[in-house]
Amino acid sequence: MAEISEEPPNPIPPQPQPQPQHTHQPSESTIRKAKPGLKRLTLTLSVLVSFIFAFPFLYKSVEIHRAPLPFREIDSLSSQIGSNTNHPSLSFPCHFQAIFVNFNNSNAETLESLIFDELTKLTSNTTSQCSTLSVKLVNSGPIWSLIGAVDFGGDDESVDEALAGVLGGEKVYSVVVVKGESEEVKGVVGKYRYGWVVGRVSEVEAVERVAEMFVKVFVNGGKEEGFIHGEFMPVGADGRIVLSFNLLNSNPHDWVYDWDFQAIDDTLLAPIIKALGPVANISVESQVLYHTPKSSFSFWDDKRKGYIFSTKDLPFFVNSNEWHLDTSIAAGGRSKILQFVVYIPSAKECPLLLQLPNGEISKTNGFISPMWGGVIVLNPQGCLKDSESQHPIRQTISHQDLQKVFEVFMGQFRQLFGLKSDSHYFGSSGTYSLLASEKGFSEWELDFLARRHTCFNLHSCATTLGSLSRLVQSLPRMIIMDEIGKQVKYSLEAANLAQRNASLGHYDASAVSSRQARSLAEDAFFHPSIMSVSYYSFEHCFAVYSPFFLPVSMHVLLAALREWRRYKIENRKYLAWKAEVKKNS
Repeated sequence: MAEISEEPPNPIPPQPQPQPQHTHQPSESTIRKAKPGLKRLTLTLSVLVSFIFAFPFLYKSVEIHRAPLPFREIDSLSSQIGSNTNHPSLSFPCHFQAIFVNFNNSNAETLESLIFDELTKLTSNTTSQCSTLSVKLVNSGPIWSLIGAVDFGGDDESVDEALAGVLGGEKVYSVVVVKGESEEVKGVVGKYRYGWVVGRVSEVEAVERVAEMFVKVFVNGGKEEGFIHGEFMPVGADGRIVLSFNLLNSNPHDWVYDWDFQAIDDTLLAPIIKALGPVANISVESQVLYHTPKSSFSFWDDKRKGYIFSTKDLPFFVNSNEWHLDTSIAAGGRSKILQFVVYIPSAKECPLLLQLPNGEISKTNGFISPMWGGVIVLNPQGCLKDSESQHPIRQTISHQDLQKVFEVFMGQFRQLFGLKSDSHYFGSSGTYSLLASEKGFSEWELDFLARRHTCFNLHSCATTLGSLSRLVQSLPRMIIMDEIGKQVKYSLEAANLAQRNASLGHYDASAVSSRQARSLAEDAFFHPSIMSVSYYSFEHCFAVYSPFFLPVSMHVLLAALREWRRYKIENRKYLAWKAEVKKNS
């Protein structure tokens, strides 16, 4: 079937569209017809400001209290005292007086000059405590006349008391040289501050003896050096010494001994404690122990009829496991405890004798241990007879034996303080007899101890305060309590007072002040508030607190910045709309 196709009608040509007129009109996204509000911005900024103002309170809450310390004064004290205890920068004036009897008076000025030169020579070659020397030669006047009337041929005790009656009252070291007819030259150092030389001596020999007695005896205490090392000073850091006297019964099944210690304390120890008061605060305690065998071995000697232990056994004599000596209340503190032990051996080793390195038996039958104390072995009389008793009874050591024991203890105590325990000094110009004092220490020895302990205490004070100063400055987060600041202040004041007293020649006062200065410095350095706290730097503090506050702070800061940016954009839109409205109108 044929399909008739019709031609489609002609399409209507498209009419051209009119072109729109391009006029600039702001879009809805770039205009803002209302002024942007400040509510969101104000809230965000208020949170940020609150964080900023809270930061000082946070810093204050973690702030470390630090009392101000006088660092400059501490450095000044350290520079004044010096770093060497053997050469301290202290000024101790020492006044000497030489009295010549039966010499040519026309050579007085020459003798005085020779004595001064010899003193200068001796003090320059050895360590001396006296930095200021003054010499006076007396060959006339009332004192010279009174001394000329003294009988130097009598006993030494009477001569010493006579010189004390003539020369007493002044702290001047005096040496009397009496030229006599005797070939034997006798030199004696009294228990006060006086000495004398009697015999046929020339002027040159007299000058040498006078200078040696001044420097070697009066100044240096009869020692070659004027000072003892600090580690051998038997005084605690708090200026106290505890004398602990112990009576040890090795085996109470053989015999039991007791003592009347109170009588010895009142008669013998009280004067010693009073004399050493400026140097140390001394307290005394006693105890009796049982079942206290020694640790070392001894052997029987048929020749001496006793058990022998030598000096090689001394380090093992003290039995620290069985001898419970440290029962004092001061054992845990900073006080120095000196142990003095009377050892009663058992019947199996009685009599027990100490053999010296030269093979002789010790007369005292005792020994000392530096910085620890001393031991005396006391053998009971009739060792074999008493040991046969089945029921030993308690015996009391007689007063005579106890007095002998404490005389030995006194010699050991002097040795622990660095002084001589014998009664002679052997010098280059001769031998000198040293008179013993009832107080255990002569006055010139007490002066020596006061000067020496003043130097050591001030050096220890300066060292401790210097260490504290460096420690505090190296740890900015270290807690410094107000009490520590006061202790440092008082320590410096006491140290300065000790230096002034030393320069004036007040030895006892300088020793007391220096002891206080050292004790306060030690108290400040070992204060509990700085010993029990762990210190950390500011960086560590920041690392601890930043995980808590840094994330929140960053979010608040970023939110404030974002809100400020949004407000600026919206404000520009509003200003643009206002400008367009103004232009069209």
